[in-house]
Amino acid sequence: MKRIGILSDTHSYWDDRYLLHFADCDEIWHAGDIGSPLIIDRLEEHCPVRAVCGNIDGRELSLRFDDVLHFKVEECNVMMTHIGGYPGKYSPGIRKELYGARPNLFVAGHSHILKVMHDDVLGCLHVNPGAAGKQGWQLVRTLVKLTIDGREIKDLEVIELS
Repeated sequence: MKRIGILSDTHSYWDDRYLLHFADCDEIWHAGDIGSPLIIDRLEEHCPVRAVCGNIDGRELSLRFDDVLHFKVEECNVMMTHIGGYPGKYSPGIRKELYGARPNLFVAGHSHILKVMHDDVLGCLHVNPGAAGKQGWQLVRTLVKLTIDGREIKDLEVIELS
């Protein structure tokens, strides 16, 4: 069983509450628009981090992270990218790969809009953790935590940072 903390769109903004809320996590996933390598470095002081490069991330981050990640946690196949869209409206650049991979969990950021939806066509859970940083128009900054137990995704929690 693994507890996962998920965030996106920090845009170089650090908040000590990231680690406060992710204190019980085994891994942290960042779904792009990191902004500064220092964000990842600080998260990695707590636990392992998986991240993808976002559309605002410069050369240093693009050399460090891929645009799309495919990995397995427990028995759960995960796909993570920055610009992914959501069920019924996936981004054209990712749709073919997503339908080919058919993950159990699809994580994407970019929109700054928190969305947790089940995709009945793919049979997967879609999670966009919203934006954890202050850049953008979002009124509430958000994080997501969940547990992966075998193939089951459970105990999903939305954290609002006011």
